[in-house]
Amino acid sequence: MFENYEVWFVTGAQLLYGGDAVVAVDGHSNEMVAGLNASGNLPVKVVYKGTVNSAKEVTATMKAANNDDKCIGIITWMHTFSPAKMWIHGLQELRKPLMHFHTQFNKEIPWNEIDMDFMNLNQSAHGDREFGHITARMRRPRKVVVGHWQDPKAQERISVWMRVAAAWADAQDLRIIRFGDQMNNVAVTDGDKVDAELQLGYHVDYFPIADLVAVQDKVSAADVAALVKQYESDYNFADNCKAGGAFRGQVEHAARIEIALRRFLEEKGAKAFTTNFDDLAGVDQLPGLASQRLMADGYGFGAEGDWKTAALYRAMWVMGYGMPKGCSFLEDYTLHFDGEKSAILQAHMLEVCPLIAAEKPRLEVHPLGIGGKNDPARLVFTSKPGQGVAATVVDMGSRFRMIVNVVDCIDSKPLPKLPVASALWIPQPNFEVGAAAWILAGGTHHTSFSYDLTAEYLEDFAEMAGIEFLLIDEKTTIPEFKKELRFNDVYYHLNKGF
Repeated sequence: MFENYEVWFVTGAQLLYGGDAVVAVDGHSNEMVAGLNASGNLPVKVVYKGTVNSAKEVTATMKAANNDDKCIGIITWMHTFSPAKMWIHGLQELRKPLMHFHTQFNKEIPWNEIDMDFMNLNQSAHGDREFGHITARMRRPRKVVVGHWQDPKAQERISVWMRVAAAWADAQDLRIIRFGDQMNNVAVTDGDKVDAELQLGYHVDYFPIADLVAVQDKVSAADVAALVKQYESDYNFADNCKAGGAFRGQVEHAARIEIALRRFLEEKGAKAFTTNFDDLAGVDQLPGLASQRLMADGYGFGAEGDWKTAALYRAMWVMGYGMPKGCSFLEDYTLHFDGEKSAILQAHMLEVCPLIAAEKPRLEVHPLGIGGKNDPARLVFTSKPGQGVAATVVDMGSRFRMIVNVVDCIDSKPLPKLPVASALWIPQPNFEVGAAAWILAGGTHHTSFSYDLTAEYLEDFAEMAGIEFLLIDEKTTIPEFKKELRFNDVYYHLNKGF
C-alpha cells in the first residue's frame, strides 16, 4: 500500500549567508531525512528534494510535486530565514497536501560554542514563523508539527499525516459502484455526487444488479469450492453449514456472489461499493458475507446505497493499513439505557467487518426477514473492547461536514435471537451528550469505525479535503457544541454561501 508513495522534504533558505551556508543546510537536511527514514516510525519514504533559495526554485519544486504520481505531499522546513514572498507563487501552484515541520537540526543550544555564524545558520525559530505567516495569509490548508526531528512524538504526528495523505491520494481516483439507489426516501445517506467529485475526488457510478448477475453466472463450481474451503480455514462453521448440512448450499451461493463481486469491482477499477436490499433480482441472497470479507480486504462499503460511508470506510482503511485492531462499517441499531453505562448497540443486517471481531467469527445462515430473498450467510461475532472513533460525512447543502465521535466499546451480551455481528459502545463524553451532539450535527445512522485511528487522522483528512470538521469527545458540552455549529454556519455562509 504505502510502498508506492513518497513524501517530499523541501528545505527553505536563502543565499544571503553565502555558499558555505548552503552546503551546511543541504548536509543537515540530508542527515535529517536519512534519520527520519531510518527511524522505523514513518510508513512512507521521505525523499529530500533539495534546498530552495528563490521563488523560481520553490515554484519549480511545487509544480514537479503536482506532476509526480508517487508524491503524496510536501514537508517544508525553514533551516534559515526564508523570505516568505518567494513561496507565494509556489504555494499557489501546489495541489498536494502540505505539512510544515517546525524543528531544527541541533536538539539543544550549544551554550559554550554558540556564535554569530551559528545564529545565522540555524534560524528555524523565526524562519518557520515567516513561512507560517504567508501560509496563514494565503489561508493555505496545512498541518503544523512541532518537535525535534529525532523525537518519536514528532515522528508519530508526521506518521499520522502521511497515512492521511496516502488516503487522500487514494481518494482522488476512488470509483464507487452502486448496485441500486438509496433506500427509498432516506435523506442522510444521499448527497451531491458532483460536489463530491469536485471536492473529495470520489467518482460514483451506478450499475444494475443484472450486470453483477451476468458475472455471477459465469463463476465455476471449482472456484466456489475453493473459496468455501478458504471459509472453513478462516472461520468456525455452524453444523448446518458444514459439508452435508442443510444450509451448505446457501454458503456456496454466498461464495459465488463474493467471487462475482470481486471480479466485477476489479474489472471496473472500483475500490468501494454499495448494495440495496430492494434491488437483488437474480441474486440468491443479500451479499452480506461478501461485503464483510471485501471490507476486510480494504474495499469501502455502504449499505442501502450509502456511497459517502463507503468512500469514508475506504479512506479509513487506507489510513490504518497495517495496524492491528481493525475498522468496520456500522449502524446505530438500538439503545441500552443503563445509567452511566448507557450505550448504543452497533450492528447491521449482515455487513460488519470481521477485522473488529474479539474472537474467530462463526459462519452461520439465518433468515433475514427483509429483501424477500433466500436465507443469507453471514459472519457472527461481537467486537473487541477498546476505544475507537466513529465518523461520518454528511451533505449539508452548502458544504460537506465530517462528524467524529470518540467512543468506548464495551463487552456486549449474547444475542441468541439476533444472529448478527455487533458492537456495543458508549459515545464520549457520555451517552446523553454524545448522542445529542451527533443528532444536533445531523449525523447519519451509518458510521465508519476504527479502533486504530484517532480524531487527529480524520481532522487532517478534513483539512486536506477542505470540509467542515466537528469533534465529539470527552471535552464536549452541548452549549459549546451548539455555538460551534452556529459559528460554522456563519463561516461557510461568508465563504461559500448557502
